[in-house]
Amino acid sequence: MSPESISVPRNRTNRLLDPLLDLLFLRGQVEHLEQLTPRMRLIRIGGPGVYGLTWRPGQQVRVRAKDPQASDWSGALRTYSIWSYDGERLELCVLDHGDGPGANWARGLRIGDEVVLRKPEGKFTCSEEAPYHLFVGEETASVAFGAMLVGLPAGAQVFGAIEVADPQDRLPLPRSAELAWSYRGDAPAAASASLVAAVQKLDLPEQPGVGYVAGEARACQAVRDHLVRERGWPRRSVLVKPFWGKHSVL
Repeated sequence: MSPESISVPRNRTNRLLDPLLDLLFLRGQVEHLEQLTPRMRLIRIGGPGVYGLTWRPGQQVRVRAKDPQASDWSGALRTYSIWSYDGERLELCVLDHGDGPGANWARGLRIGDEVVLRKPEGKFTCSEEAPYHLFVGEETASVAFGAMLVGLPAGAQVFGAIEVADPQDRLPLPRSAELAWSYRGDAPAAASASLVAAVQKLDLPEQPGVGYVAGEARACQAVRDHLVRERGWPRRSVLVKPFWGKHSVL
């Protein structure tokens, strides 16, 4: 889908009231906006504040999802996986879902707006010693998976089961042909039995690999239980990242 124009950036920069917060947060500006899917918005953030960050594919940032000048910070931070980072520009993909603070923030962004965020963090990253890599999750997980797949060596063996509502929700993941895609239609993503079924159908090597399971908390637990109890994987070989729960407000 077509990106928004970036010819004339709009200056809506705000400053935090408390200077101490500048020690904890970075500042960037929106340089590009694009609908990668009907419900997934790409946000490219640039500016000196995001130059030269330390980052590993799969990590996330916490973003200030309210007016930076508002004094009430409760519920203001939202966590998003990094889609890509080249040392100068950082890209997020935010799911447009409901009317939560995060969705409203992403929906209302315009070119030139300031973005206040924390440095990249998190341990949900690829193991360098894995005999093979297994990726399991839904729409929210596929953002982290995109970066992780890009970062793998060319010869790395990959398997995966990715569930989305319908084919239009598929992000352009690298090595997509090596992943099993499934579509749940109008069924909820929470505690998705169809995602577990998709993993059960995978023809995996007998030797355990390293699994990266992300998305809704109960679905993640069910997938881990299958790998550990039915396939005999060590629990330490299954990295789980519950991005949201049934009652989460995105």
